Order: sequence, then C-alpha cells, then structure tokens
Amino acid sequence: MSAPAPVTAAVNTAGNLNPTLADLLAPAPDLWLLIPTLLAAGVYLWRFSASRGTHSGRAGWPVWRAALFALGILLLLITTQSRAATLTQSSMALYMGRLMILAELVPPLLVLGLPRSLHLNARRGLGRALNVILDPWVALAVWTAVIVFWNVPAGFNASVVSNTAGALLPALYLLSSLMVWSVILRPLPSVQPAGIGSRGWFGLISALPMMAVASVWLYSPNVLYTPYVSALCLWNYTPMQNQQLSGWIMMLAGLPALALAFIQLFAWLVKLSEGQGMPPERVASDPDAEKRS
Repeated sequence: MSAPAPVTAAVNTAGNLNPTLADLLAPAPDLWLLIPTLLAAGVYLWRFSASRGTHSGRAGWPVWRAALFALGILLLLITTQSRAATLTQSSMALYMGRLMILAELVPPLLVLGLPRSLHLNARRGLGRALNVILDPWVALAVWTAVIVFWNVPAGFNASVVSNTAGALLPALYLLSSLMVWSVILRPLPSVQPAGIGSRGWFGLISALPMMAVASVWLYSPNVLYTPYVSALCLWNYTPMQNQQLSGWIMMLAGLPALALAFIQLFAWLVKLSEGQGMPPERVASDPDAEKRS
C-alpha cells in the first residue's frame, strides 16, 4: 500500500541478490518494536493466566482466543525482527509482503484474541478514549492518510529525505490497521455501538484505497518511484516486475477483508428483510361458525 524504503547501492553485506528463506528469517532485533511487542504479550499472558481461576473467566476468554493472539505476536516478531526487514530496501515486493502481513494478518489475529468479557465504560477513562479512536470515521481518516501519503510522489520523496519509510511506516501501518480491523470485528461492544451493516459498509469503503493503489501499480506503464528505476532487485526481478508483483500482493492480500465486508452486508440485508417481512396473512372468517357462536 505504501512505497518501499529507499534503495541503497549495496543489497547487503554479502552482496547476495538471491537470499533463501533461512536468510530472510534470520534474527535481526529492532528494539524499538521488540520491547513494546514483548510488553504487550507479557500483559496479555498475565491477564489470561489470571482468568483461568474462575469458570466465568475461562468461558469469556477461551484458549482459542489466546492461540490467535499468540499467532499474531509470532507473525509480528517474524515481520519486524528478522533479516527480511533489512533486505526489503532492494525488493519492493518483499517490502510489500511485510506490510501486508502487518495489515491483513497480524491485526485481525490480535483483535480476535481479545476476550469478549472485556467491558469498558464508554463515558470515562480508557473506554472514552477508545470510543473516539475506534470511531469509524476516525479510523478511516487515519488509514487513508497513511496509505495516500506514502504513495504520492511528494510523500515518498519526503519519507526518503527524512529516512522514515523504513522505520516509521511499519509501525504506522500496524496501528492504523489495528484501528480498521477493530471497527470491522468490533471486539469491544461496550464502546463500539456500530451494527453489522455499518461495519460492512466501513469494510467496503476502507478497502477501496488499497485496491486503487494496487491497480495503479499493476497497470502503470512505467516504474513510479525514482529510486527503483535502475535498482538491482532481489531474485533478478526487474523494477517493473517488482512493481507489478507488489500490486498483485496488495490486491490478493486485501481480498479476504473485502469478502468479509460483503458477508457482513449480506447478513445485514437478510436481517433487514426479516424485520420488514410481509404482514401476516388474514384468515377468512367462517360465517357458519360466527352464527353458532
């Protein structure tokens, strides 16, 4: 969804243009993202363990939710703490693959991992803050701003000059996607009054910027970003092939969320039709029965 980090002359210290899966998954810690991730995982584990003491706690926080949250944390660590994060400067497609994991896999897993027994007061403290942050219009504005800014040439050039494309963008991508998926999946009903119909429309609208960018990358006759025009790309792809592959990655990654939006809209229409059903059929009266009565 966003333009990749600026390309450097050296692919990596070994000059390897064909890294293997083992090369990509080799550990490369980034403390700025590692420490908050481990803290969040630790708090979740602590609260989940405490919920095991009561029947209501176990019912409201089943093991399968904890498993989904753990899988989301694992994917987050692989995406941000592996060598793949350092090699994507030479591959727009690899960079886009990382961003799609951060946008379309990690957030729904983390959101689905939250317990349904979590209740917050929408009028005070954290509940009030989340009520504002998870407002559909706020989430859509933040999501669209992150996508658009890093795809227009001016925004990409600014990120190159300020050196924020590689470090800041993954964090913004994750946070804005968490907002979007929280609106779609509604993990906190006490502070999220939106019904299934409005969530379906939101999912449909929020998918449009992503699909638009993917289409531009797929059908553009030229390489859009100057640093990639004559770059040496991983796995011997040309810059144009890298751009088109990035478009396919983005479009395919966004299809599940788009399908979920259509499912929610269909469920909303079914519910609407049931609520506005045909009036009950009038039973014709029997004159003879009326005379006998």
